[in-house]
This record gives sequence, C-alpha cells and structure tokens, in this order.
Amino acid sequence: MNQLTYPFINIPGLLPWASVTAVIIDILIRVIAICWLPYNRKPNVALGWLMAIFLLPYIGFIAFLIFGSSHLPRYRRARQRVMNELMREAVPTNDPILGNNHHISDEVRVAANLNYKLGALPMVSGNSFTLHPDNHQAMIDLAAEVDKAQRYVHVEFYIAAYDKATSPLWDALVRAHQRGVTVRVLVDHIGSRKYAGFKKLKRILKQDEMDWHLMLPVKPFKGKWQRPDLRNHRKIVIIDGEQAFAGSQNAIHRSYETRRNKRKGLEWLDLSFTARGPIVEELNAVFISDWYSETKELLLEEIKPTLEEVHGGALAQVVPSGPGYETENNLRLINYLIYNAEKRILICSPYFVPEETLLQALTNAALSNIRVDLIVTEKGDQFLANMGQRSYYEQLLRTGVKIHAYPGPTVLHSKFMLIDDDIAFIGSSNMDPRSFSLNMEISTFVVNREVVHEIESIVEDYDKLTKEIRYSEWVERPLRVKMVENVCRLWSSLL
Repeated sequence: MNQLTYPFINIPGLLPWASVTAVIIDILIRVIAICWLPYNRKPNVALGWLMAIFLLPYIGFIAFLIFGSSHLPRYRRARQRVMNELMREAVPTNDPILGNNHHISDEVRVAANLNYKLGALPMVSGNSFTLHPDNHQAMIDLAAEVDKAQRYVHVEFYIAAYDKATSPLWDALVRAHQRGVTVRVLVDHIGSRKYAGFKKLKRILKQDEMDWHLMLPVKPFKGKWQRPDLRNHRKIVIIDGEQAFAGSQNAIHRSYETRRNKRKGLEWLDLSFTARGPIVEELNAVFISDWYSETKELLLEEIKPTLEEVHGGALAQVVPSGPGYETENNLRLINYLIYNAEKRILICSPYFVPEETLLQALTNAALSNIRVDLIVTEKGDQFLANMGQRSYYEQLLRTGVKIHAYPGPTVLHSKFMLIDDDIAFIGSSNMDPRSFSLNMEISTFVVNREVVHEIESIVEDYDKLTKEIRYSEWVERPLRVKMVENVCRLWSSLL
C-alpha cells in the first residue's frame, strides 16, 4: 500500500504512517493557529495570518514563527523603559507642556498629555523649524552644519549610502571626526545592506575608525536575531545638541542608485526639516535610546538632567513609536488629532494602507463636512503596498475624501499631516500597518501657524502636478484591476 487517501488530503508516495503523521500535523497547525493567533492581535492581522496558514499550512506556519511577533526582544524593551524613566525625570514639573502654552486649545493640551503618557517626552516651546523639500540640497545644507560642529554629531538613518548626493555629508563627518569631534553613526542593517553605496560607506567608516553600529542586525550565526522585518525606520542627525535634522529622507541619492529605478526613471521626493530649540534634546534622546539598545552604552553625559522652559517660538513634541513600545504611539495620536479636527485634515503619505480605526476616523471626518485631502503617489515602488492602498480609494471617495495622485515616475515620499490652521505632524511614519506596529519611527507634533503655512506652500507646489481622482471615474476601472487590489488588500495587514 503506497498511498493513503483522506477526504481532504491526498499524499502519494508516502507510507501510511507518514501520511497519517502529515494529516495530524496539518490539523494541529490549523487548530493551534485558530486558538493562538487571535491573542492580543488586531482581528485583521490575525485574519491575515490565519489565511496564510490555512492556504499554505506548513509555509504559513513557518513564516508566522519567523515574522509573527511584533515585539522586539525583551532586553531591548527593558532598555526602552529605562530611557523612558530618564526622560520623565528630566521634566521639571508635573505638566508635560513646558514653556508658554496658555494660548493652546484644550484639544492640543490633551493630545500633548496623551503623547507624553505614551512616549515620555513633553511638549516644549521655544523652537524654530526650517523645511527641506529638496533631497540633495538637504544633504549639502546638513554637511555645512556638520562642518561647524565642535563637540559631537549623532547620525541615524534607515538607509545610508555613500554616493554623489550624500558624499558632502559623509565627507563632512569624516572631517569632523579628524578634528576631534565625536561622531556616532547608526544604520539599519536590512534597510541599507542591499545598496552598493552602503558597502562603500562601511569601508569609509571602518578606515576612519568612526564609532558606528548596525541597528537591529540579523546575524543568527553571531547570536544577533530578531524578527527580520522589524526595522528602525528613523532618520535623525543631531549636531552639538543645538540643532537637529529629521523627516522622511534617507541618506542616499534620490534614485536609490539601483538599475531598476534608473531604468524606470524613479526618483524619490522627500520633506525633512532642521530644528533648533528644546525639541533638539528630545530628538537626541531618541538617538541615545537607540544607541543604548544597540551598544549597551548609555550616554548619560549627553542627557540634560532637566529640560529648560523656553518661551516663544513654536510648540513641538517628539512622537517616538515602534515595537519597543507597548502601544502604537503614532496611530493613537494621529487618530486623536483627526477626531478633534474642526475644519480640515490633509495627509501626505507614500504608503497609505489605513487600518480600521484610521479608516473610520477619516471617513467620519469627511461625513461630518470636514474637508479631508489625501496626497498619494500615483505609482508606488512596491506593488503589494500600492495595490493594497488603491483598494481603499473607493470607500474613501464615496464618503467625500479628496484623493490627489502625484504623478510618476517621481515617488512622493513626504510624510506629514496638517490639522486645521496650526497643527502639523511630520516625520518618518507612513500611514500603514508597518509604520504603526513594525517599524521604529520618529515624528514631530508641531503647534505653530507659521510652520503649517510653510508646509502649505510646499503642498501648493505638489498640487501643480497632482491629479484628483474622481469617484465616477474610479469605480469604472477594469474588473481585473479590482480583483488584484482586493487580493492585495487581504494581505495589507501583513505588509
């Protein structure tokens, strides 16, 4: 007897005991998945994994064991808690809003308290911001500031490479190191490793004996392992504790220097900023937290024991988020701000795959006659994410959300949100499950009309090129396209 047949499985060429074992394992995998997967997971995430396991039991189950946990290792979460306590101890009062804040609304005050509770960083006044809408010019401007550094420069990027666009920055860092400035560099391992310019960058960092480390390295043979798609997506540069650079931009040429991108003419367009004021201390605290996680070295000498209260300028608060926290800090604050909008909401995101609470918040706002505008990339660089994103357009358009598509081959990579006349949210975070749960992100919550007006002027430049998607036209797209979008949407919670 060379074959054992069951109503739901047929395994030729196996001995009876092997076939029975395969059937039992198959049933056990499905039962365990049903009982185990929903625990402390969002229903849509659990459903995505269940679908993968039921369609491909063995492959799906192995994939879940590798990718299924959205938590960093315990020691990393413990170090994050240590940093949180240090940051809270630096707040001189029980009020997590430092400086001149009598003019802010109750909604902003509650938002600041919420973010302080989640991320341990207060809202501080006395800040100024300069926007950088051009990727390559931003590197040149940043290099000029590094050349003025006297004490230290902290550099952290998800993707970093040495190429013709970033060479001014890295060359400036080498010069700073050679004149005795302390230079510390963090680069995400998986995010950067595939780019040719990263190999050259590593050689430069090693030759000049700079203090640099890989973030979240996946090197199992060296005992370094965590879920490989939990990544550090932050972009931060701190100079002497006096100014900071942050936003959506990686340290790489706008084409990312790949043959595929050059062939298609793909180029990324970002929005980043430099800041001065107490907010620099908060951005530096996030870098120090990441440095501590990777090196076990806690840079206590670079943490001010007490945050200063500076009056005037813009109110701002850093929003750290990611799998090192127990909650989805960025999503909670974004939803709160959307629900408390009075006149308008504008979101720009290259990857817009809203989970259920964000989708409901936006459609509720649109149905309440609040103007909701969404700026997206017409043709993204990631097929699954782009098609999954498109599957939400019909529902959004039907409720009155206005969707503006930025034309290819440019990938509009800017990530920001504007609420009413005086609230901005800008940083590295996309509006998708990955940025809410899997990536370590950093965004800045700004309460200042001048900053909002400056971002609006950049939006005006975008609007000259974007095309508004009309509901009547969108619903007429081919059935085959809708089918592909629907399939990608099922997997969107796992993207």
